[in-house]
Amino acid sequence: MASILIAEDEARISAFVEKGLRAAGYATRVATTGPEALDLALSDEFDMMILDIGLPGMDGFEVLSNVRGSGSNLPVIVLTARGGGADTVAGLEGGADDYMAKPFRFDELLARIRLRMQSTQAASGEAALSHRGLELDVRTRRAKVAGTEVDLSGREFMLAEELMRHAGQVLSREQLLSRVWGYDFDPGSNVVDVYIRYLRNKLGADRIETVRGMGYRLV
Repeated sequence: MASILIAEDEARISAFVEKGLRAAGYATRVATTGPEALDLALSDEFDMMILDIGLPGMDGFEVLSNVRGSGSNLPVIVLTARGGGADTVAGLEGGADDYMAKPFRFDELLARIRLRMQSTQAASGEAALSHRGLELDVRTRRAKVAGTEVDLSGREFMLAEELMRHAGQVLSREQLLSRVWGYDFDPGSNVVDVYIRYLRNKLGADRIETVRGMGYRLV
């Protein structure tokens, strides 16, 4: 599941965008200040950032400048009330991938997000993932183990994809629940553990390691 950072200090707008993106299948997180947005954007946890210009502490132009100055290619769509020509040019020349003025239609924002995601995946060659005999075709949603096709449910595929994109890295239950299911962490839920068991049964028990007290990783 792709994860999108929403850098927006107006609670009404961030809640509206977050609700729509989660309904569309994306994991989300909201940053309400410029410094927080910059820290999260550089964390390598997100696939895209929706960036407001009028952030407190550090405006969006400065956030964008610092993100690009770090060498990050994180796709950024600027979403702001400052829709004048000069601001649009400044945003695009500063490294934004797209620029939308408020008020906006959510369906147009979603279309632009999907287009940018597809372009990024195609450019980075992420349509096909492979690790130790496990293959995932992100476009067709097909999985193979040692050349043999394995039937995965939609949620199983998303979980396997998340683990493969971070192979060797420990992912906590909180991270997996947020990125794959789009939920805030519920300490009483065992849905992650249940689906990890499903994947072990289908992909091989030795592929997914439990790191006690921390989470899971694809080895």
